[in-house]
Amino acid sequence: MALPTPASALTRTDGTAVRALVVDDEASLGELLRMALRYEGWEVQTAANGQDAIALARTFSPDVIVLDIMLPDVDGLQVLRRLREAGSEAAVLFLTAKDAVDDRVAGLTAGGDDYVTKPFSLDEVVARLRGLLRRSARIVSAAIDPEIRVGDLVLNEETYEVERGGEPIALTATEFELLRYLMRNPRRVLSKAQILDRVWSYDFGGRSSIVEIYISYLRKKIDARRAAMIHTVRGVGYTIKAPSPESAT
Repeated sequence: MALPTPASALTRTDGTAVRALVVDDEASLGELLRMALRYEGWEVQTAANGQDAIALARTFSPDVIVLDIMLPDVDGLQVLRRLREAGSEAAVLFLTAKDAVDDRVAGLTAGGDDYVTKPFSLDEVVARLRGLLRRSARIVSAAIDPEIRVGDLVLNEETYEVERGGEPIALTATEFELLRYLMRNPRRVLSKAQILDRVWSYDFGGRSSIVEIYISYLRKKIDARRAAMIHTVRGVGYTIKAPSPESAT
């Protein structure tokens, strides 16, 4: 599995490296995540059970925690509750094989910030962690430009403004999140399942038709009277890419 390419660097406000704690009883998975996050320039510690995770969190003071729910001693929900009671404000991404709606709701109710189910892609996990960290007052980004660009389409992650060819485009919150996910992965074909998990989280109820509906909404706003940027790869999913010079004329 290829490691994700680092984007703009994230650091603590004092300039030191972001601290990440990975908690998973699968040694190979924990090591894979450790490598991916170290590639981001972060300081990473790992734990294989709940008790070790609690002890490490107290001494290591992580900014973000990747936390498996199914652990051999104390489950991830209890781990998080204890950390929150102890005053930890670390952002928490639950990582688990469980994919039922009730499990996702339980994780977020316990104080988690996001949720990813196994199997997963490393770039998706890293992207979600970076998103959680950007919302933290303890983390700063070295990036000066908050804009994502694909061709003449520009999305600003700070102002939530979108424009194409200089023309403003008004999007709903869900349309914005869907477009942001597509634009963060230009030319990459994203499946309906990936989009559902990323954009709708635990609220989608398994209805893949919602993706088709919102892709249609985006096309009407992004591609209207212009060369198409959002494309369907039949039987696979959707992708966004800049128009070729020929199609743009």
